[in-house]
Amino acid sequence: MLAIPTATPPVRDSATSVVPEASLSVPTMVAFQGVTKRFADRGGQGEFTALAGVDYTVPKGAITGIIGRSGAGKSTLIRLVNGLEVPSSGSVLVDGVDVTGLDENGLRSLRRQVGMIFQHFNLLSSRTVYDNIALPLEIAGFDRRAIKARVQPLIDLVGLSDKSGRYPAELSGGQKQRVGIARALSTEPKLLLSDEATSALDPETTQSILDLLKAINRDLGLTVLLITHEMEVVKTIASHVAVIDKGLIVESGRTFDVFTRPAHETTRALLSGLAGTKVPEAITRRLKPMAGAGDRVYTRLTFFGATAEQPLISRLMSELGSDVNIITGTIDEIAGEPYGSLVVSYAADPSVTVRADDFYRQTGLSTEVLGYGA
Repeated sequence: MLAIPTATPPVRDSATSVVPEASLSVPTMVAFQGVTKRFADRGGQGEFTALAGVDYTVPKGAITGIIGRSGAGKSTLIRLVNGLEVPSSGSVLVDGVDVTGLDENGLRSLRRQVGMIFQHFNLLSSRTVYDNIALPLEIAGFDRRAIKARVQPLIDLVGLSDKSGRYPAELSGGQKQRVGIARALSTEPKLLLSDEATSALDPETTQSILDLLKAINRDLGLTVLLITHEMEVVKTIASHVAVIDKGLIVESGRTFDVFTRPAHETTRALLSGLAGTKVPEAITRRLKPMAGAGDRVYTRLTFFGATAEQPLISRLMSELGSDVNIITGTIDEIAGEPYGSLVVSYAADPSVTVRADDFYRQTGLSTEVLGYGA
């Protein structure tokens, strides 16, 4: 278990514009209520709408991922949470506090409760690991003894006990990000924001950082809100996910539910590149929307829950009385729950497809017809 001694901070500024938690329908850490954000376009004429009326709640104590294409509004959304941006309309509430109603003192208090880690680490090159982590505490007015009581356990927590006196230039990318995480935790935040924090890291280092974030969430009870374009990151770490497209949340829910039953075309497009789910291009080029004589139907089968551990393909072949070719597939976990995806093909003859549809209904398999081809 992770445990960090608590240092006594100086008196903090009081926050204003508090909304009673009882008024929120679910245990919520962040609530976006009708949030719109507009920017002047670069030419100085007209406006660009980055967010177009977002309503979304981030569950307290969860790891929530915000996914979307570049320019969809992800970064703008997360910058509203700690007051780095101000909405054009609507409200952003953090643990019941309306960020949009805070004065400068209130914002300073809020930012001590909201840690943030960045894609490019944002460490000061002239300060050691210890001093980078200590910086927010120095700014907040902690004395030297209180800083040491807080910083040293954090260095141990992120696995950098032997790097305390090193400078950023002497560290690997993963070690720099660990410093960034420790710095973000230094003021004992209740919420941790992650802005593409693993995008600059190799896969092995990314996994180690995700394992650290999961441990922090689990053992410290810290709510984590992350934005990323990496579906593997969300699949690995997030219990909840929201999909943003053109400034709107188009789909949200438990990660397992959204990833196994994507309802919106943007979600399906984002998930299409996950390992084991992408159909080879040589096949997709030949697919067509209607079946012709002698064609095969290409179908994506999704296994989850009880179906993930059953020999359903052998049963499908027996039921159809036809050969079933496996094109691609994967067996994995999404947010810790078993999941499998297979793309198969079989004869598009109606006598075969009717039996296949009956089999899918009986077994509870989720299916998606991708097209038809020879």
